[in-house]
Amino acid sequence: MNAALKVKRYVLIFLKYFSLVFFSFVAVLPVVSCVVTAFKTDAEYASTNVMTMPQSWLNFQNFVDAFTRANMGRAFINSGIVLVCVLFGSIMIGTMLAYVLNRFQFPGNGLIRSLFLFATLLPGIAMQVSTYAIMKNLGFINHLYGYIIMMMGTDVIAIYIFIQFFENISVSLDESAYMDGASYFTIFFRILFPLLKPAIITTMILKGVGTYNEYYAANLYLQDKKKWVTVATSLYTFTGPLGNQYNLICAGLIVSLLPALIIFILCQKQIYSGLTMGAVKG
Repeated sequence: MNAALKVKRYVLIFLKYFSLVFFSFVAVLPVVSCVVTAFKTDAEYASTNVMTMPQSWLNFQNFVDAFTRANMGRAFINSGIVLVCVLFGSIMIGTMLAYVLNRFQFPGNGLIRSLFLFATLLPGIAMQVSTYAIMKNLGFINHLYGYIIMMMGTDVIAIYIFIQFFENISVSLDESAYMDGASYFTIFFRILFPLLKPAIITTMILKGVGTYNEYYAANLYLQDKKKWVTVATSLYTFTGPLGNQYNLICAGLIVSLLPALIIFILCQKQIYSGLTMGAVKG
């Protein structure tokens, strides 16, 4: 019996580590193939498979061509402006809405929460016709500020994250500050807003990744690709009806990942602490 239990234990351990290694390999394989392809010349890419090593790992011409031909300098500037404005606007709108919905009871409070929940069930692609008509009537198409305002729209997931955090902050803080003469704006900005740091970090990660990688809306509403190019749309410079230059696409993809990688390395302590605190709140 003991031998059978040992065999079962070893089999389970083997399956556990085998699954970890296998799925890690599956996750890393596309990244490895992308890096390998990025260093290949056009002739190498045409004559070899994706996992064949390049003849030279010092061939940085693809990265130079991807950066210059795709106008990635302008793309990084535009994406940076969009990212900063969208994150700031989304955080302010989301925290204020959550503050009002959680701290004030008024007719329609429950209805508004239900409507937000209902909005998450609607597929975004199904509302693009009406969204495009609104953007066109407001003159927001092919303007960076119009794209920013649209992306800065109410994030339902962020609102529920903030509401969850407000529910774990005692109302006595508001009451004591109000008794001391503080206004609602002072209570929000001086007392409650700093306590939302874990939720803000979590929301910034979710919203930031989605905004930085957004392609559909950027391609649809920023139609002047020379002036209003973003990081996501710049990589499609090397696609066309006669074929795709995947070695340049992979090189551009690696270049586009560098800012996010640098931010992650520099801020990983704050990111991990925000995610872990956000996970256990409530």
